[in-house]
Amino acid sequence: MSKLVTIFGGSGFLGRYVARRLAKEGWRVRVAVRDPNLAGFVRMYGHVGQVVPVACNIRDDESVRAVLSGADAAVNCVGTFDRKGRNSFQAIHVDAAARVARLCLDQGVRRLVHVSALGADLQGRSEYARSKAQGEQAVLEHMPHAVILRPSIMFGQEDNFFNRFATMASRGPVLPVIGADTAFQPVWVDDVAAAAALGVNGRAAPGIYELGGPEVATFRELMQRMLGVIRRRRPVIGLPFWLGSLMGTVFEAGRTVTGGLAPLPVTRDQVASLRSPNVATGRAPGFEALGIAPTAMESVLPDYLWRFRPSGQYAAIQESARNLRA
Repeated sequence: MSKLVTIFGGSGFLGRYVARRLAKEGWRVRVAVRDPNLAGFVRMYGHVGQVVPVACNIRDDESVRAVLSGADAAVNCVGTFDRKGRNSFQAIHVDAAARVARLCLDQGVRRLVHVSALGADLQGRSEYARSKAQGEQAVLEHMPHAVILRPSIMFGQEDNFFNRFATMASRGPVLPVIGADTAFQPVWVDDVAAAAALGVNGRAAPGIYELGGPEVATFRELMQRMLGVIRRRRPVIGLPFWLGSLMGTVFEAGRTVTGGLAPLPVTRDQVASLRSPNVATGRAPGFEALGIAPTAMESVLPDYLWRFRPSGQYAAIQESARNLRA
């Protein structure tokens, strides 16, 4: 019988790519999610019964123990941007990470891949960065041979980065960004999934890996790149950090007053994160050590951002027609 892997958050942005890759490699995949009814699409990644979504509350020992039963490997892709509440940084990035690692050891799960974030730092500016580093420590206390992945901002068809700002650009006359000069090293989500699959298969040495794409660019440059892809001219307006913090305070207050109903476009902690570059430091191995050549943005962005062009799917046809008339 083929081996079994449990993927926590396996229907999320990264998790679904990991699930698809491992299914193609013959693994039986148990996708641990809060609501299996919303994760039915993962069944299509493999043969009948090969990929199965199951209910799991990552904050509960018994729930996590149940989905790890009989597993040979596990991948933890669960993360949060909530600073408070039941799914806070502490609850998800630290406590849940420790719980998964501890119960992997208890259940005899041989391999664990834990997804952290580039910029994880116990002394980081943001609570997000500090909690990610604390989670790594907790994992290694129980599973010292775990593979820990620190990806930069991930892009891909379902991302909440380029899609979000492309939506803003298609609806407004300007594109405001906080931390316009902050450097990023965006990485294609499927490259990160490939790294996770190597960890599951035992082809990646234990340790921490910093995963950044082949290009480093400022926030402003990334937005200009995106605007070029969607064929829209919008001035990119850099907002100062003090204003971003003020906006975060207002949005968070609105969220609290409305009981969580008000939108939360940005938080103070996200603004704090934007004060630090999100690029590989070189102090840990990266894609090269895994034998993976990271994919350039220009190879992927047009495949899913075309829908934000003024003429959508017909933009390329119209451009070809203009060239013919010329």
